[in-house]
Amino acid sequence: GFKTCVLTNNWVDDSTGRLFTATLMNLLRRHFDLVIESCRLGAQKPDPEIYTYALNVLQAKPQEV
Repeated sequence: GFKTCVLTNNWVDDSTGRLFTATLMNLLRRHFDLVIESCRLGAQKPDPEIYTYALNVLQAKPQEV
């Protein structure tokens, strides 16, 4: 089968609407093998580090994704 990943550029939401964001992220996690949030990793797209991290966690090669 295929592994699926969501790679987001997002931020820690400290607004009054943060419950919506948290709920959305929890729903996403149920449908994907991996959800990578830039705010938790400390790197964001288009930084190559975030893509390298995703490849390593998925145990995939660039030509496979």
